[in-house]
Amino acid sequence: MFVTQEGDGMKEIHTLNSSEIEALTASFSKIRFAISEPEASIHKNVMRKALMVLSVLFVVFVLPSTANAHRGARNEPDTCRFSVGDEVIHFSAYTPGFSGGKSYCHGIPYIGLTDLVFDYEGKKLRNTSVEFEITKEPEGTRIYYHKPEKIKKGSVDAKVDFAKFGAGDYLAHVTILYQGEKLDSHLPFSIGVDAEDSGLPFIVKLVLIILAIAIISMVIMSRFTKKQSTSADEPD
Repeated sequence: MFVTQEGDGMKEIHTLNSSEIEALTASFSKIRFAISEPEASIHKNVMRKALMVLSVLFVVFVLPSTANAHRGARNEPDTCRFSVGDEVIHFSAYTPGFSGGKSYCHGIPYIGLTDLVFDYEGKKLRNTSVEFEITKEPEGTRIYYHKPEKIKKGSVDAKVDFAKFGAGDYLAHVTILYQGEKLDSHLPFSIGVDAEDSGLPFIVKLVLIILAIAIISMVIMSRFTKKQSTSADEPD
């Protein structure tokens, strides 16, 4: 109801009808929404950025580790590939007596006769004398040696019975004479350990977990804030 003062001391009383009350209620709702909209927009932007970071990490680390766990193209992430001069060699380990044709790389779960296969990915190494050696670390004890020679077929199969040497860390050495210098490239692997599952570094797993917790927390806080706002708007 509106009360107005007019001339001669007369008062005019105006009562709001239902349509006017609805119009005022809608106006107040718009004002409240306009006030709370920036906060909701901030939550949405934070969640959008967090999801973007998660997506980037997934594409960079998870997909390469699953789709390219062993062999990939030259520029794809593949920790079983290592450079020797300008060329690339791919390393695979097989334990046919335990796991059939399944290949491993840095983590070989079985201790026994193992085929360590070195495949040339280019053709230049086929015309280069290459030396292969396996040592047990950290002692550096040699357990396998292949004298320098040109491997025309582009593949070396080193058979090693690790039951004689036990579980632990090992290092594969590939040495060539490159531009007058002796180059020794390495690839570490372990025997008697669980095979790598996802290949994700610990720091990446930690970041993914933190981001997931942050997103869940934001969702819960957003719902809680919305519930409190709804409760405050309800008439007593």
